[in-house]
Amino acid sequence: MKRTNTCNELTAANVGENVTLIGWVNSVRDHGGILFVDLRDREGITQVVFNPEIKDVYETAQKLKDESVIQVFGKVAARDEGTKNSNLKTGDIEVVAENMIVHNICDVLPFPLEDERADKVNEDLRLQYRYLDLRRPRNLNLLKTRHVAAKAIRDYLNSENFIEVETPILFKSTPEGAREFLVPSRINPGSFYALNQSPQQYKQMLMVSGIERYFQMAKCFRDEDLRADRQPEFTQVDIELSFVEREDMYALIENMLKKVWKDVLNIDIPTPFQRMHYEEAMNRYGVDKPDTRFDIELNDLTDVFKDSQFKVFASIVQSGGVIKAINAKGLADITQGELKNLEDIAKTLGAKGLAFIKAENGAWKSPILKFLSEEEQNALRQKLNIEDGDIVFFAASQWEQACAILGRIRLECGKLLQNRGKLVIPADKFNFLWVIEFPLMLWDEEQGRYVSAHHPFTAPVEEDMQFLDTDPLKVRGQHYDIVLNGTELGGGSIRIHQPEVQEKVFKDVLKIPADVVESRFGYMLKAFKFGAPPHGGIALGFDRLVTILTGRSSIRDIIAFPKTQKGQDLMAQSPSPVTEKQLKDLHIKLDIIED
Repeated sequence: MKRTNTCNELTAANVGENVTLIGWVNSVRDHGGILFVDLRDREGITQVVFNPEIKDVYETAQKLKDESVIQVFGKVAARDEGTKNSNLKTGDIEVVAENMIVHNICDVLPFPLEDERADKVNEDLRLQYRYLDLRRPRNLNLLKTRHVAAKAIRDYLNSENFIEVETPILFKSTPEGAREFLVPSRINPGSFYALNQSPQQYKQMLMVSGIERYFQMAKCFRDEDLRADRQPEFTQVDIELSFVEREDMYALIENMLKKVWKDVLNIDIPTPFQRMHYEEAMNRYGVDKPDTRFDIELNDLTDVFKDSQFKVFASIVQSGGVIKAINAKGLADITQGELKNLEDIAKTLGAKGLAFIKAENGAWKSPILKFLSEEEQNALRQKLNIEDGDIVFFAASQWEQACAILGRIRLECGKLLQNRGKLVIPADKFNFLWVIEFPLMLWDEEQGRYVSAHHPFTAPVEEDMQFLDTDPLKVRGQHYDIVLNGTELGGGSIRIHQPEVQEKVFKDVLKIPADVVESRFGYMLKAFKFGAPPHGGIALGFDRLVTILTGRSSIRDIIAFPKTQKGQDLMAQSPSPVTEKQLKDLHIKLDIIED
């Protein structure tokens, strides 16, 4: 079964050598009685020649089908000058077959495996036969890239004296977070584990344990609705370290990502990364994970309209809201359908409509133009630099909602301009950004209480501690997000390590009942009383990171066996029903309501 070489290894230097190759039949071609087989393995392709002089081997080769598995014994020969293939590393040679073993004949394929043809096949069919889909060299290379990225991360963290520790996947339910996958305990009837959403509490316990520098390529689980960048199970680069401040964390992660981009793409990314406060990110880009690769920015026009005769805008200002606008330069040729789509998007974010001004052929066109004074129009022209061919969009609402509406419209305008060739973002442009100074707390109107902006373990900024009792909304958290091209790669924070501060946040600020605090976090508070070091950490979405590295649009492409948007593994047909006996052993009865 041993092979002497892979199918991407032989060159002119090997001419005359006897070799053994094994792999899949990529294609079979009959050229005037001589058979040419492209033999493929994980590494590449080698051309194998079958001559009719060796009758039995030749006749067997005639029966070969694509994707059959064969082993070839032969001699390396130089190709004739006119038949060399410069696209292959092995393109200067061929192997003249002397013997062959057929290990497996392939059945009729459910879809073609060539990239261009396979990409047109329904994704559900490709996921049903995922083992075939992964044979495609492009998909194998995606998994190779994932491996190289993971190795770069491990090598870097190892060089920084981190210890890789595996934490439990079976955890306890923490219902205040994302929806969990529950696992019934057979030997503890009526009790359930939860698949961990994050190793957060375990890794903080490792800091109390004295590990000091921990990391893990951690499997995490969330029972959430799925989309292109979300799966029910995912991998995160989980990091925690003791005796650390925010500046240390920025440098650590920047140097780690610098190594990943160098090892995977051979690109030197500049450091340090840009930093932007949360409030600035919202004011300029309308989102806390801004794509800074294009220049459309939000402008505040509240002062322009504070005394306006346009009652819609004026009333918003008087109620404490804001008026914001963006100028999508060059997009005045927007179609009615595209305009309607933008309006629908704005409405999903709470807007009643989407006001706009279009500058075309030396004139402005807008349903709201008749309500604007000449002074207000001049102010708009000056503040927004409105020129012929531009279109301006407005949002009038409370600050956060107005930002969010225009932030989404900004991204959609960027896509429309790209489709028109009026905005070019190079594929190798990587704008890394730290978003910092997030609020520690948010007010939840529905619950009538404060909730953590990040999670309840995030430490307040030291100088803001004075407001924790009197005005929690003024308190900034020592939280930081790493953003790349509009995607949040990860987030983390310096943690609370003093038991009295953590208890105050749980009970006094978040208003979590004392018995709930004890049942969910009692062991943490106890552990902190035994000498917890100052510590902090971060978690980066590894699947998202590799998706960006490979230029793909969906994380399903870079996961070996992904789930569909319905959370199903079509190949293994999971999830699946279980037997009555299994349910009885777990003390569970089903009450399924048919739709």
